Amino acid sequence: MPVVDDLDQLVDLLRRTGPEEELYIRWSRGPDADLSGGYGTEQSSKDALTGIDLPGLSANPLAVEPWWGGRPLRLWVARRLYDYCHLRELRGPGVRPWVLVGEQLGRGPDNEPLVRCHRPVAWVSERALHEADRAVEAQASAEWGPLHRAD
Repeated sequence: MPVVDDLDQLVDLLRRTGPEEELYIRWSRGPDADLSGGYGTEQSSKDALTGIDLPGLSANPLAVEPWWGGRPLRLWVARRLYDYCHLRELRGPGVRPWVLVGEQLGRGPDNEPLVRCHRPVAWVSERALHEADRAVEAQASAEWGPLHRAD
């Protein structure tokens, strides 16, 4: 799978993707682990609290919401990466973000989209993650950070 080398490449990928394809970011060990059963309905995540298999892969949409207006697309994409960066430490070695084309099947217990992957697109590089961190931290918000419960 190709690698998105930096944040601007990820922004460019989002700009080039047509409205018929929904892009998502997923933090996991990758498509080989998540899609071992293929591209059918057997794709699932597990609810950490109950252990229940969820009907789809937990993922974060890259689609820009209308309320974002004319704000920088680069900051939007940076935030989408930053929101779940804690999953790398929480879930252990080999967990990293990757981009996929998918469709939303429902919502998980944390209100996250549960998606069916139609096509893996690219890994997200360490450089892109560092650039996302810097872009978010440059906003200097004392009240905002990753969506992590245990801090």
